[in-house]
Amino acid sequence: MDDQKLDETAAACKELISTRFPDDEDRGAAAMLLADGTILTGTAPDAINPSVEVCHEIEPYCGAFRLGQPVVASICLHRQPGGRTIVLSPCGVCRERLAVHGPQVLVAVAAPSDATEIVWKPLKDVLPDYWMTAFPDEVDPGWILR
Repeated sequence: MDDQKLDETAAACKELISTRFPDDEDRGAAAMLLADGTILTGTAPDAINPSVEVCHEIEPYCGAFRLGQPVVASICLHRQPGGRTIVLSPCGVCRERLAVHGPQVLVAVAAPSDATEIVWKPLKDVLPDYWMTAFPDEVDPGWILR
């Protein structure tokens, strides 16, 4: 994977946070790098009822599907008051969504010693015991091969 494209993906995510939310409150966004080099970004709209909220990754994930492009990398960032931006690893639902793109999808996680430092890992490393491996005829072989 091209480190420059990963840096551009992270920068696009940060740019969305700063342009869409110029104030200093808690806000986040996500960005996904597609196989053709396109970078899609998204954020979560506010909702009065928390049960109908969606995550930041929904918009770029749906955009990738609309474009018929595989996701090759995904990042979610959260800016805290004061400007500190932390890396949020994909939750279980987002890991499931990304899993259809294969075990090699790179996901951003926070460095153990610094939550603001981006570490890129293959999805297989953050989802080592993927449940679909119980169906070897239905899953990308990369999930099964160790």
